[in-house]
This record gives sequence, C-alpha cells and structure tokens, in this order.
Amino acid sequence: MQFSIKDLKQGFHFDEQFQLYHCIFCEEKTREGYIYPDGNLLVDARMKMIQHVKEQHDSPFQGLLSLDKRHNGLTDSQKQIIKLFYEGKKDDEIAEKQGLGSSSTVRQHRFKFREKLRQAKVFQALMEIVEESNKNDQLVAEHKGAKMVDERWLITKEEQDKILNTYLTEEGIVKQFPSKEKRKIVILKYILSAFKQEINYSEREVNETIKKYYDDFVTIRRYFIEYGFMKRNRDGSAYWLN
Repeated sequence: MQFSIKDLKQGFHFDEQFQLYHCIFCEEKTREGYIYPDGNLLVDARMKMIQHVKEQHDSPFQGLLSLDKRHNGLTDSQKQIIKLFYEGKKDDEIAEKQGLGSSSTVRQHRFKFREKLRQAKVFQALMEIVEESNKNDQLVAEHKGAKMVDERWLITKEEQDKILNTYLTEEGIVKQFPSKEKRKIVILKYILSAFKQEINYSEREVNETIKKYYDDFVTIRRYFIEYGFMKRNRDGSAYWLN
C-alpha cells in the first residue's frame, strides 16, 4: 500500500494531480471544489470523505484492522487484542475475554506491539536510506488496483527500462507480447499510459487505443481486466482505469 502514515490514520488519500480524495479501503472518491449533500446540509469533498470512512468502515482504525495479514501483519488473535486496547479495556478484562490466563500476559502483548512499532520505524528509515542511495535499483510502484501483488510486481526502474528497450520499436510499438510475468506487467503498464483517469471508454475506444501499440487488442484488453489495471461494467459498454 503506497500511502503515508497520515493517509492511513485518516483512512483516505488526497491526489493532488486529479484533486480527488480516495478512500484507502474501497473505491469511493470525492472531488475537491465540489459540494455534497449531507442530510439537510451541504459539505465539502474532504468532509464527505471523512463521513464516508466513518459510515462505511466504522473508523480508520477499524478499516486498517480489517485488512488482511499481508497488509497489517497481524494474526486474528492479535487483531482482537489490539481492538480491546483501542476500546480502553483493562488488562484483566482483556485476559478474561481472550482466555490469556493473567493480566501479565496482556502486558507482554503490549510490550511486543510497542517493540514491533520501534522496529518498524527503524526498518522504514533503513529502507528509505537504501532507496535514496541506490536510485537505479528502486522498485517501480505497483499499480494501485493490482490484484494479488506478489513477486511479479517487484520490478526495478533498471529492469523496466531494459524490458521496454527490448520489446519496443523506436516508434514505441510493441514488437511482441512477452510470456514472462514481469515483462508482461511492464508492457501492460506502458500501453495503459495511453488512457486517462476519470474517463469512461467504450470497448471500441479501448480496442482502437491498444491497436496503436499492439495488434492483438483482445489479449491486452483481457489482461487489463485480469490484472486489475482497468474495470468495466457488466455489459462491457464502459471501461475505466482502476
């Protein structure tokens, strides 16, 4: 998840380029400068997003807690304990509710969580130093809508440039579509850059745009959906960037 600590704590991200507030737990968004109804009142885009996070996800805390282990690193039992900490329960209450035996066991969990926080800060600092000192090996950010983010998406800027140089003509046309996953993702992202955010495309428009780069538009269009780059409505009459 490519969000700042501030974004995570408030449950949404502000995209300065498109002037949009994005919920980090779902696809809801509001546009800066627009006014939205709130019962008998009117609210701005930021307040509308704050209300959305509260109403649809209970709170930023609950939204983060509901993420799977791949994102928050917590087991189900750890989630339950942290939730009770958040609710202000006393150690003996938590021990009884979770069957932990004694309040001393709960205190051990508190210590381990705080230790994990300290370690996370140090690790973040280390990785920022590594990336700042080794620009050529920086990973290209995975697509926000990507499904099943795994080793396929671990692509450095150097790898990306090499793949593009190998598979593109001087005119920017794709010579052939690669079979290996990393190369496939790089080429898909390259073709995807021809599409714009906040625009609905017909299937024909999607096909025509893809054909400017590669003849087999059916395959590319299918991969756009399969990899989470694009979404479409049920009847396929409209496509848009995810």
